[in-house]
Amino acid sequence: MKTNAFRGKDFFTLMDLSKEEIEAYLEVAEELKKQKIMGVRHSELLKDKSLFLFFYNRSTRTRNSFETGMTQLGGHANFLDTNKIYTPALEGLEKAYSTERVSDTARVLSRIGDGIAIRCYGDSVGWKYGAAHGLIREFAKWADIPVINMEDDKFHPTQALADGLTIKEKFGCYEGLNFVMSWAYSPSTQKPRAVPQSSIILATKLKMNVTLAYPEGMELDEEYISYCQDLARKNNSRFEISHDFKDSFKDAHIVYPKAWAPWVLFQPPVGNASEQEAQEIFDKNRDWRFDSSIFEITSRDAIYMHCLPADRGFEATDEVMDGERSVIFDQAENRLHTIKALLTLHLA
Repeated sequence: MKTNAFRGKDFFTLMDLSKEEIEAYLEVAEELKKQKIMGVRHSELLKDKSLFLFFYNRSTRTRNSFETGMTQLGGHANFLDTNKIYTPALEGLEKAYSTERVSDTARVLSRIGDGIAIRCYGDSVGWKYGAAHGLIREFAKWADIPVINMEDDKFHPTQALADGLTIKEKFGCYEGLNFVMSWAYSPSTQKPRAVPQSSIILATKLKMNVTLAYPEGMELDEEYISYCQDLARKNNSRFEISHDFKDSFKDAHIVYPKAWAPWVLFQPPVGNASEQEAQEIFDKNRDWRFDSSIFEITSRDAIYMHCLPADRGFEATDEVMDGERSVIFDQAENRLHTIKALLTLHLA
């Protein structure tokens, strides 16, 4: 792999990366984290660099990790609330004196700063599946600086990198680990599917044995399921689908129960744009909740993961989330270190 393999490039999805490239991000993140513990400053790495942050959606961990990361690296993050600027819109969707075309925004910012990072999904695109990912790709088409996906309606690659670093810290390896990504009940149906789709891609890329568990109606994107199945065959690892919540966790090393939206919630032709149908599917599966008793069938050293925010008491019990097997706050901290690695490799 070339030394400058990432510099100046966009960052959309882990599907664009090889196993070795993913491990490179994680190794740099691991080194930056170690140096931070020792008090080493990183303020020369991106000195005088500027990163524009477009948030079409709310954020706690992502926003603060990017802003803090840029500060620690010596650069500056420009937070752009899309309600306070001329919101970038795709051609044909402009509104007079409130938006401007993505093509114009991207070219202007390319003249001013060094990178553009975007979060967009769900209500921001009217639950039209793929529209948010298309918006980010449109930015990249017109920008002369790197465009980074901070989560869209298909992928959340920066969360997956933080998950990968956390797993490495807990187990020291990836290959041979049993990773279970499972749907879990939430009172809210409006849950993006970017995290589960990116998580199974990461785990399969790193040669873990992956189980994807969900009730009927909660299928993920078939394109990415097929991708993971093919990759697992090439890796001599395992990728399985289960419709039994509890049994799916048998012998698991990593358990990741999380809610995501059903297809019926999305706009046609993908779904029916029906909140009622989505709620009916959720309500039928209220028993898909992770509690401490399930650890009786997992591996002895199994860890509980969640990207946060979580619906406590629904997706998992407080006892699990705050228990000794939980690594959710390690994951949250590792957002910072993996994002610093990403920014360093792409913007330096």
